[in-house]
Amino acid sequence: MIYQTTKDKIEALQKRYVELSNGNEKLLKEIAIAEIPEMVYNSNAIENSTLTLEDTEKILAGNELHGKVNIREVFEAKNLAKITESLLEKPYHKLNLKLILGLHKTLLTNIDDSIAGRFRSGKEWVRIGNHLGANPKFVNHLMQELVDKYNNEKASHFLDRIAHFHAEFETIHPFCDGNGRMGRVLINLQLMNMGLPPIIVQNKSKHREYYPLFNKYPVTMKFDGFTNLFALLLQESLHKRITMLTAKRIVPLSLWAEKNNIKPNIAANKAKRQTIPAFRLREKWMIDEDYAI
Repeated sequence: MIYQTTKDKIEALQKRYVELSNGNEKLLKEIAIAEIPEMVYNSNAIENSTLTLEDTEKILAGNELHGKVNIREVFEAKNLAKITESLLEKPYHKLNLKLILGLHKTLLTNIDDSIAGRFRSGKEWVRIGNHLGANPKFVNHLMQELVDKYNNEKASHFLDRIAHFHAEFETIHPFCDGNGRMGRVLINLQLMNMGLPPIIVQNKSKHREYYPLFNKYPVTMKFDGFTNLFALLLQESLHKRITMLTAKRIVPLSLWAEKNNIKPNIAANKAKRQTIPAFRLREKWMIDEDYAI
């Protein structure tokens, strides 16, 4: 689903990441922990949470928000952060239904305990736009099939396997609520199980890069768009960690572009395509000051 050149690039980045990881495990964990507010903010914002990144940071730091507060959104932030922190505590979590249901229970605790930690059943149909989730009476069986296929399929590239799982998971929409956030949690669980860093699906570009893929998949069964998106985000995540472990100074992409006489829009396009080792920090593109094309 992705070009061999992209596979080779990811493999090279992964190899470099593994080399740098030796002796730097504590720092890499700190980088992942520092990312939690951005990860939580983006995932919740994709689901139309009104909390800003700054609001999310305050909530996770234990500070109170001023003005009118949506208690549900506060719990959404805290619960998703708790899940992410728990995944970082262990290097491997075997993917199975018990794990998925346990994570979902944490996600919806104090939000809607009546549906937390269980799949849809009975007459619990869900609609997302003009898409209906799977028939409730088949959800458990479909989820077991999906998990088994993911765990047993070894021939495909790992990003194809993750992309197919995500597309199917969201098409099934197994829960009454929390499907999008759970789906993105599972992407990162799958990556971390392979010794890779988590990714952040960006809220700002959801209407261009993420949402359209869900409209395409049910009628074509093609998930290559997800593979390509995850490939870019994984490269960005690897570039971020490699740069943080090796760079003398990290600067905004705009300053780097000015220094190297590169037009800002060209630099931004290179960053988005990951043809340069740029990464986002608090929604701003950053890069090693000394990186030379």
